[in-house]
Amino acid sequence: MQLSVEISKYPLADEYIGPIKAFIAELQQEPQLHIITNTMSTQLFGDYDVVMAALQRCMKWSFERYGKLVFVCKFIPGDLRP
Repeated sequence: MQLSVEISKYPLADEYIGPIKAFIAELQQEPQLHIITNTMSTQLFGDYDVVMAALQRCMKWSFERYGKLVFVCKFIPGDLRP
């Protein structure tokens, strides 16, 4: 099953750009994901299990490294790449 996810990360800190870029860099370590970024969000496309495992790993990494932050996600079944 294919999955499309739109995710936005909001670090609860004055310096927020670094943690966002680091999160995207962590996601990009997964070669099976197709990733599109823009100024508002990051979009992930791929196999459901691959996408969810990458999100779980990268979100945990981000919480451990940067502390308090908010993730807002939309999950849509299927590959909705433009």
